[in-house]
Amino acid sequence: MAFIDWKDELSVNIKLIDDQHKELIKLINELSDAMKVGKGKDVMEKVLSRLVDYTKMHFGTEERLFETHKYPGYIAHKAEHDKLTKQVLDLKTKFDSGQSVITVEVMNFLKDWLQKHIIGTDKKYSPFLIGKGVS
Repeated sequence: MAFIDWKDELSVNIKLIDDQHKELIKLINELSDAMKVGKGKDVMEKVLSRLVDYTKMHFGTEERLFETHKYPGYIAHKAEHDKLTKQVLDLKTKFDSGQSVITVEVMNFLKDWLQKHIIGTDKKYSPFLIGKGVS
């Protein structure tokens, strides 16, 4: 059973963004699976690194769309991206140095943040971008 399942309520109705959200869910699920079976630090580190890199790329995609189409909520949305990026980078730094481990609490944080961010924040830009012809 997956840690996070894709649900239609998570769709922002923009294929590129939905596909990227699905990939983020897949990476969080991989991290969860590795944690559950006690995979070695090297495996966890690789999955966490991929999650960090993919998250940055995804945020960059959204932010380019916001700039291109002059999305009025850009600054507030970017602030949320910056906050999560810092939290995940801090987690990775602590994990890499042995100060932290991937726990159920960490996984729940990632799951809750992703779902709340998509439903509470990303869905706000959907109508605007779709109205600008993004699909």
